Amino acid sequence: MAKYGFLFVVLFMPIAVLAKPVLEFRSEEMDIKVHKIASNLEIPWGMSFIDEYRLLFTQKKGRFGILNTKTKKIKYIDVSLDILAKGQGGLLDVQISPFFKKDKTIYFTYVKNQNNEGATTLAKANLIDEKIINIKDILVTKSKTDTTRHYGSRITFDDENHIYFSVGDRGVRPNAQNLSNHAGSILRLNLDGSIPKDNPFVNKKNILPEIYSYGHRNPQGLFYDKISKTLFSIEHGPRGGDEINIIKKGLNYGWPVISYGKEYWNPFPVGVGTHKEGMEQPIQVYIPSIAPSSLIVYRGKMFEKWDGNILSGALKLTHVNRIVVNKKNKVIKENRILENLNERIRDIIQDKKGKIYISTDSGNIYSLSVDEI
Repeated sequence: MAKYGFLFVVLFMPIAVLAKPVLEFRSEEMDIKVHKIASNLEIPWGMSFIDEYRLLFTQKKGRFGILNTKTKKIKYIDVSLDILAKGQGGLLDVQISPFFKKDKTIYFTYVKNQNNEGATTLAKANLIDEKIINIKDILVTKSKTDTTRHYGSRITFDDENHIYFSVGDRGVRPNAQNLSNHAGSILRLNLDGSIPKDNPFVNKKNILPEIYSYGHRNPQGLFYDKISKTLFSIEHGPRGGDEINIIKKGLNYGWPVISYGKEYWNPFPVGVGTHKEGMEQPIQVYIPSIAPSSLIVYRGKMFEKWDGNILSGALKLTHVNRIVVNKKNKVIKENRILENLNERIRDIIQDKKGKIYISTDSGNIYSLSVDEI
């Protein structure tokens, strides 16, 4: 009996160790458990669930992967794309189509290499039998520069079959106020890539019709909340002045004319100050910068006290940022979780059951749950 008892300990103790959460903490009277479900990845930049257990993700250097969150197994998918994977560029966000069960379509953004200059590009493809085929560029944005920063670039869908994606100012500040290029803007298209007839600048001379809003520095979080029917973005400020904005058709969000941040090379504010007539104000400002990377509005029962809260990832300050808003989208509370993880949070999503998933620049993917997985 002793012999078999020994074998039981040897065989089953490692499983118990693997099942142990990486981190446990208490928030809003909830005991939250954090499990590492993937590691050693090449900066998992974007994530989107194909079905209950299969998680499609991008790696910044140009490779897709499918993670089975139940078995923890990963299948990698190589694609043929001319990606400029320099600086902040590479393979960026990914989202499955709102009609994926029928059309097997995925949408993704990447930095297209155009003679060693990068342009944020929206593309689509079919995902069939865990293979990515029929890749097609929908919009190669007019944002090409030789800088390697401020590409954006998150994707979201509204409930009227529009796709939105963000483009940073590409490190050239005047771009954000120049509507003859796409840089520093949030763009809106129909799912087939055509331009919605009610876009704000359709048939406007010298203005690109894909532009939905402008005056953005580097919006790396974008999310349409179908409950409140609100489009949110979060963007990097310079030295201070990260912002959460509510995005509305045709409006100017001020960069670089107004900002809550300061110059990198002196202690003075950017632009003319924080306010100017005709330019929108954020609902939340971060001073100092947290370096935001992604954003969702949580809608689920697992973290029921967080329903309707804004959750975003922070790169520089390495945490998940939680914002509580009232019915008028006025911020009434902020707190910061997962600081003890000490990792740059790159993306944050939730599944249909309400479980939260985050990816980090360290190459890890974690799940957050109230109950053991």
